[in-house]
Amino acid sequence: MKRQRYLTGFLASLILLGIWILMSLKVKGGIIPSPLDVIESFNLGTFAPNFLVSLARVVISLGVAILTAAPLGLFLGQNPKWDKWIAPMIFLTYPIPKIVFLPIFFILLGIGDISKVALIALVVFYQILVTTRDGSRSVKKPFIDALVTLGGSTVDIYRHVVVPACLPAILTSLRISIGTSVAILFFVESFATRSGLGNLILDAWGMADYPMMFVGIIGMSVLGISLYEVVEILERRLCKWAQL
Repeated sequence: MKRQRYLTGFLASLILLGIWILMSLKVKGGIIPSPLDVIESFNLGTFAPNFLVSLARVVISLGVAILTAAPLGLFLGQNPKWDKWIAPMIFLTYPIPKIVFLPIFFILLGIGDISKVALIALVVFYQILVTTRDGSRSVKKPFIDALVTLGGSTVDIYRHVVVPACLPAILTSLRISIGTSVAILFFVESFATRSGLGNLILDAWGMADYPMMFVGIIGMSVLGISLYEVVEILERRLCKWAQL
C-alpha cells in the first residue's frame, strides 16, 4: 500500500511536470518559465533562509493551535454542560474570516513574527477544535463505563479511552490545517516583512523575475507536502490499530 502510494505520487508529479512544460512553451513572455530556467535561478543562499523562516512560522503556529485546541475539544466533547455554553460562541465566531484581523494583530502585537504566528494559529485553532470536539463526543460510553468500573480516574479515562479514540480525528484535522496554514502564511508574509517564502515570491513578482517567483512557489509547495507527510507518518505510527 505504501509503495503504491508513492508510485501514484510519482506519476502525479510527472503529469504536473508535463503540464508545466507545455504551459511554459504555450505562454509567451516568460511569465511561466521552464523547469530548467527555474533550476538555473535557484540560489540556496537566498532560498534556504526564507524557507526556514516560513517553516518555523508554520510549525510554531500549528504547535500552538494543537496544544490549545485539542485539549479544549476533548474536554468539551466529554462535558456537555460546558459545551452548551461555549458551543454558541464557537458557532458565532467560527465562520468569521480571521484573516481580516491582521491589521489588529499588527497593532496589538507588532509587525514581527508574533503577530503572524498568532493569526495562523487562530485560524487553525478552530479547525482543530471543532473536529476534536466532534470526535470526543462520538466516544462510546460503554468503553468509559468499563474503565470506571475497573476503578479508572478521570485522567485514566482521557489517557486510555478518549485521547486514543480521538487521535485519528486530531491528526486528520491537523492534516487539513496544514494547507490552510500555508495559505495564510503566504498572506501574512505579504505585509511588513523582509523574510519568508511569501516575501520572496512577491519580491520576485514585483521585479518580473518569474523563475525566482516559481522557486518560491515550489518552496511553498514543498513546505506543505513535507508537513503533510510528517503527519501521515505520525498517523501510521500512532494509530496502527485504526488501519487494521
